[in-house]
Amino acid sequence: MKVSDFDFDLPEECIALRPVSTKDSAKLLQVSSKGELLDYCVKDLPNLLVRGDVLVINETRVLHAALNGTRKAREYGGGGDVNLNINLHAPVSKNEWRAFIRPAKRLKIDDIVYFSDDFYAVVYDKLQNGDVGLRFNLSGITLKKAIDKFGKPPIPPYISRKRPADESDVDDYQTIYASENSGSVAAPTAGLHFTDTLFKELNLKGIQIERLTLHVSAGTFLPVKTSDTKDHHMHTESYEIPPDTAKRINSAKSEGRRIIAVGTTTLRALESSARKGNITKLADKTNIFITPGFKFEIIDGLMTNFHLPRSTLFMLVSALSGLKNMRFAYLHAIENKYRFYSYGDTSLLWKSGTLK
Repeated sequence: MKVSDFDFDLPEECIALRPVSTKDSAKLLQVSSKGELLDYCVKDLPNLLVRGDVLVINETRVLHAALNGTRKAREYGGGGDVNLNINLHAPVSKNEWRAFIRPAKRLKIDDIVYFSDDFYAVVYDKLQNGDVGLRFNLSGITLKKAIDKFGKPPIPPYISRKRPADESDVDDYQTIYASENSGSVAAPTAGLHFTDTLFKELNLKGIQIERLTLHVSAGTFLPVKTSDTKDHHMHTESYEIPPDTAKRINSAKSEGRRIIAVGTTTLRALESSARKGNITKLADKTNIFITPGFKFEIIDGLMTNFHLPRSTLFMLVSALSGLKNMRFAYLHAIENKYRFYSYGDTSLLWKSGTLK
């Protein structure tokens, strides 16, 4: 398909720079399997589901992957210290990360970037577009703790261009159910709407909650630069589904109960794991690219925020609910002042043929 098929006009004022308070008071647009639209808010979610439905969440924790570092003045060649803006975007090993760095042109191979006197990294690779390989002097859990100590929440570029990350983002850009297993450099944003009160209501309604982990990479923000979807290469992310979780979801499927993914990251993990209608591959890396025509094997519904024009995520929701339906739904959202992107409002989409 042509990437231009997934384009639409989005007014700048629709883009949310902060979440609403309280988070579960955000708007929720339900899109039925027939494309019918109904306006709700997130607090209504328990009443939009039925007893026995399975809600699957991604419990990854977001690292404070936005760092400020310094390349100290060289002994030769003149010039002073260079201050660097660093956004980690993909882990390579226990002590190596790929990072987007500005200004990368001031770095050379073997330069040392300091975050403190005892926390630093060596440049071991340098690509175009400011993509740099960093080898840290720490590794594993110790490295993750240092990143969280010295870094800030990696709020999306369209927000950081308008305001810096601050203390509010520490909580706002992290789900309340995030585990200690950090590794994401972007939040699974549909989950940002959940509160303790909402979980209590879901539990009272008899909604089954299941958890998996997919570490979100910065590739989720990368634009599609090809003119045809078949020429686009997806970023790779790692996921893990606990064996008992897989058994319970497979059991629910066999009983005809509905599986609803909270967020596109959760959906990507579930559908990447699917073999003949069951979850079988419990831990792997995935670069699954979901476009119209994709056959969904696990999920029946999806809760997700509103996405960028021409993005792989808008292609994904169009695959689930139909491109025509999603165009109409997004036009409705814009006309009714829904808030878009990571800190914006959300939607509940039902797969064609699902009872809803």
